[in-house]
Amino acid sequence: MPATVVIGTQWGDEGKGKMTDLLSKEMQVVVRYQGGHNAGHTIVVDGETFALQLLPSGVLYPFITPVIGNGVVVEPKILIEEMDRLTARGVDCSRLVVSGSAHLVMPYHQEIDALTERYLGKNRLGTTKRGIGPAYADKASRIGLRVQDLLDPKIFRQKLDVVLKEKNLVLAKVYNRLGLSADDIARAYLDEYAPRLAPHIGDAVGLVHDTLAAGGGVLLEGAQATFLDLDHGTYPFVTSSNPVAGGACTGAGIGPRYISRVVGVAKAYVTRVGAGPFPTEIFGPEGDFIVEKGREFGVNTGRRRRPGWFDAVMMRHAVRLNSVDELVVTKLDILDTFPTLEVCVAYEAGGCRYESMPWHQSVLHDVTPVYERLPGWQSDTSGCMLESDLPKAALDYLDFLSEQSGVPISYVGVGPGRDQIIRYSGR
Repeated sequence: MPATVVIGTQWGDEGKGKMTDLLSKEMQVVVRYQGGHNAGHTIVVDGETFALQLLPSGVLYPFITPVIGNGVVVEPKILIEEMDRLTARGVDCSRLVVSGSAHLVMPYHQEIDALTERYLGKNRLGTTKRGIGPAYADKASRIGLRVQDLLDPKIFRQKLDVVLKEKNLVLAKVYNRLGLSADDIARAYLDEYAPRLAPHIGDAVGLVHDTLAAGGGVLLEGAQATFLDLDHGTYPFVTSSNPVAGGACTGAGIGPRYISRVVGVAKAYVTRVGAGPFPTEIFGPEGDFIVEKGREFGVNTGRRRRPGWFDAVMMRHAVRLNSVDELVVTKLDILDTFPTLEVCVAYEAGGCRYESMPWHQSVLHDVTPVYERLPGWQSDTSGCMLESDLPKAALDYLDFLSEQSGVPISYVGVGPGRDQIIRYSGR
């Protein structure tokens, strides 16, 4: 059975965790392939809410082997705390496998991340200040520490001493801050974290390939989303890794021929967190309503998300970048009370009409969205169980999104619960 990739097609927070949870029923292994503890996936099971950061969403199933791939950056303290919280709630985390080649988020990464963002002032990027970017930067600079280094105290300390000398110099000379203690860091990572994580550290790539070779199902789960991708997102207001489907190959250690299905997840509207261009952003009472009803606040940070109308120009680009086979539309119920809905079908700027994403970002900052207006359904969809239960106007809206996106919609979410999702075939 080939691998399936679940990706976000907007700016994140689309509901990828819920979709991963649903598809995990068919799988043996679920892999987080990039990102760090700046991601937040929320799953509601029988009224219980589980907010995950580093652990793959499939961890809630006892038959799944959850894997943290080599493309992830791991803050060990956060991972251990997350495992302990889930264990206390009856979730078995013993099957977790953490790639030895994943990189570690270190205390100096978090310190530098917060200081850099503060010094940028009005030009800040909106980072979560959790050290994710600096950790990936060290990885690219080949001075990072990896999860496997926790199992070799001598190597860990040698690498730490070299890199901390440079980091402390930056903290002192650039930011006028006291340096960090190598002894304190080594004590925490080697004496506290390493013994807890050692049973889980292993050959994640080998496990994934063995599962595929045996005909088992593998689900590859990304964090963040397409337009936060380091290469293809609205740079520099992006994350520091590659959430697009292609990133699943490098982040999990498999070739593209193993991937047979790419599931794109999108909200029935759009949100983004932090700074950056947002052509369809909604201000005023309508935007406030979406934020409140949709609980559009970061799972981990609590930050308010910026709301906007569905952007089909973005979606078409996301479909191209990821080779999306099918689309999952979530949070349809949040739009239940709107008399009229707007969908952006094109942009206008400088006398030109754009039906695909402008390649130059300066243009994107200045575009005016071209909207198609559709009637709302003004009825409660949260209790709908079948496609036939949905109001005609809701069906019309979904079919219009599918037509504009160029891919079929396979599922529709109408609430946060595990069972509040409808299999969709379209008309």
